Amino acid sequence: MTLARKIVVAVSFGLLVLFAIGSFMTRGVMEHLPFLHGQQEGWASTVVPREIVDQRPWQTAVTLSELAESAEEQEFAREAQRIADHEVDQAFAQSIRQANLSVRPLTGDSLKLQQRVSELQQTVKDDQERIATLTAKAGPGVADGSTQNDLDLAKAQLGLDQNELEDSMEDLARQTGDQRIKLQQELAAREAEMKKYNAQASADNGKTAVIAAARFSTMAGQIRAWRTQRTQSQLLEQAGQLAKADIAALTDDHARLEAEAKQFAESAGASNPAGRTKSGKVDDLQRMAEQRKILSIVSDRLGAQQQLAALYLRWGKQVELQNKIVLHLMLQSLAWIAGIFLLTVLAGWLLQLALERMSKDRRQKETLRTVLNVGTQVIGLLLMLLVIFGTPAQMPTILGLATAGLTVVFQDFILAFCGWFVLMSRSGIKVGDWVEIDGVGGEVVSVGLFRTWLLETGNWTANGHPTGRIVSFLNGFAIRGKYFNFSTSGQWMWDEIKVSIPPGERSYPLIEKIREAATKATEADAKMAEEEWKRVTHEQGRPQFSATPSIDMRPAGTGLDIVVRYVTRAGVRLEARNRLFAKVVELMREDREESETSPAKA
Repeated sequence: MTLARKIVVAVSFGLLVLFAIGSFMTRGVMEHLPFLHGQQEGWASTVVPREIVDQRPWQTAVTLSELAESAEEQEFAREAQRIADHEVDQAFAQSIRQANLSVRPLTGDSLKLQQRVSELQQTVKDDQERIATLTAKAGPGVADGSTQNDLDLAKAQLGLDQNELEDSMEDLARQTGDQRIKLQQELAAREAEMKKYNAQASADNGKTAVIAAARFSTMAGQIRAWRTQRTQSQLLEQAGQLAKADIAALTDDHARLEAEAKQFAESAGASNPAGRTKSGKVDDLQRMAEQRKILSIVSDRLGAQQQLAALYLRWGKQVELQNKIVLHLMLQSLAWIAGIFLLTVLAGWLLQLALERMSKDRRQKETLRTVLNVGTQVIGLLLMLLVIFGTPAQMPTILGLATAGLTVVFQDFILAFCGWFVLMSRSGIKVGDWVEIDGVGGEVVSVGLFRTWLLETGNWTANGHPTGRIVSFLNGFAIRGKYFNFSTSGQWMWDEIKVSIPPGERSYPLIEKIREAATKATEADAKMAEEEWKRVTHEQGRPQFSATPSIDMRPAGTGLDIVVRYVTRAGVRLEARNRLFAKVVELMREDREESETSPAKA
């Protein structure tokens, strides 16, 4: 490994460790219900603003309702929202009543702030009356310039006075500890939120669990649904724990308030202490009635939380049932995949058996075996992918783009594969044939799905010995190229032999004898070649070209070179050449004997 590669690997590993540690340290932000920690101290309390009234029951119910899918779950969600809404309303009522009981007489700066608030409230009321008067004076038509200016000034003054009133009320609340203003603000915000939520709420009841789960027809969808339901189960368990914690807290509050109410009732029913007025007794009775109402509200809230805890438990059982339904569908999909795999193996085995019985040619058998193996495996893989992922939504577009891309990338291999079928046809080639492909001649040693291999030979007019080189061609030449097969029927080739004869008067008679001998030796082949050429060209009578042998003379240093060209079949060209050479040698020997005997007779 080079130094640069070592540095890259080290840096990548360091970044991986760094990011993994950072992800582990920030895992708290992935809490399912982060608002559950909003009332706690510490880091979580800075995420969610601190509120006087605990609205987590409603927030939990709304969050869980968004995950409800089946009709049964939506029924649980609506019931949870109803109970949680009632519980939060009762919490507001309890907080307001407790705030009213905790109000004390104002003194000092608190009294001054209260007077200032009263003055500002009266000022705001006067501003509103002035705006109403100016608006009525302007009428429905277009007002004059002075009236419009007065109206704009009055509205601006009203805004300033309202802002000052709000600031003074907040100062008074901080000074006296009175939470009623803050409670009113939270209650107004909740009412606005509830109005918006009710406007957006859907009336869709959904489908039952079995019908709703049936839409997960693919294994990938079933796995996603299973994981979602597992997360939903965790959320419901978390919500149930929250409800149980609220039950414990409300139980303690109920016991405490009950003890306070009992103690207050005993003190109020005691003998009249010195200096106790009649109005004081009335105040005590009113406070005792308020405490009893608060105790009743706490009891109501405790019952609501108990209902929520039981509801979340039943909801969780429903989700577990739906999880089992999805698990059943997943097992069905796995069974389909196993069945497809088994059928693919069996189909391949049966096709191999049928191939062994049907085909006797070893070359075709090997080729078909490869095609059948690849075909069955591809079909099996496609069926498995359909079970896992289903049919794509834009199947025609995807198939078109995929086909176009594969055609461009694998066009040579596609042509080679298609060319294999051409080569396997009747007029194709097989192992042992003498062929010429793209100017390279030789004997075919192998024909595969994509490539053809030749044992290269020299020029056809040479002795036909191989050069020792194996040449490979993509089978696409059968479609967009050209090839010649000299071993199949109807295939002819021109061959030639060359001999040297001494110069003299007897050269021309010898040449004529060689011509006659070549014509006689190749007469049958020439006639057959002409008949086939005529049949191929659909010509009547003699064709324009002839298969008659031809002789060319070429001067040489010690005599003449005679080149005899003739037509023969590629498969027997060596035998034909040997016969012609033997005949020429015999003619030359006879001519030499005649030349030797002629002077003796003279």
